[in-house]
Amino acid sequence: MRRGRKRSEGEETARRILHAAEEHFAAEGLAGARTDRIALAARANKALLYYYFGDKKRLHRAVLDNLLRQFRVLVLEAPEKASSVREKLVAIVTAYFEFLATHPNYPRLVQREALDPRGGYFDRMRSELFRPLHELLAQTLAEGIAAGEFRKVDTPQLAHIILGMTTSYFAAAPIVSRFSGQNLLAPGVLAKRKRALLDFVDHGVARQGA
Repeated sequence: MRRGRKRSEGEETARRILHAAEEHFAAEGLAGARTDRIALAARANKALLYYYFGDKKRLHRAVLDNLLRQFRVLVLEAPEKASSVREKLVAIVTAYFEFLATHPNYPRLVQREALDPRGGYFDRMRSELFRPLHELLAQTLAEGIAAGEFRKVDTPQLAHIILGMTTSYFAAAPIVSRFSGQNLLAPGVLAKRKRALLDFVDHGVARQGA
């Protein structure tokens, strides 16, 4: 009983450290983040941080690995239960939108990796995250065209457009919110944005006269 409780407490401490590290790495980058500040934010000590994650670089890798795991489950596996091609397309776009909405640090972490020539992790993100999502979208659009549900479109380009519209909104939202006077990440605003995005995609692929 005591051993199980200690394991549970240890897992909770590791989760807090991981969450705090994600916040700090997104704000400061790998070079700027400090392990003492991460430990303080996680209500832990540096000894525990090093015990669970090793050094700062390994902690940074653990943060990115954790996001990658969540992305696979929440986004790439989202359309598995769809009963039609249109439902599959809606499921993919919705899942990606909601992933970005619930993971506000993700755009900044990706941007930092893309701009850091020494990082090396961006190549893994490209092969395990960006490329599979783009291919999934393009393949779904092609399936809809073949089934006669969608009009003929340039599937790779439309997939890029959908991803670009969604990603850029969340990447720019903190800055645009400051001068627009409206919090673009507020729940009500996000709900309207998601409806508008899905409406745009639906009209973009709908067959003429359908």
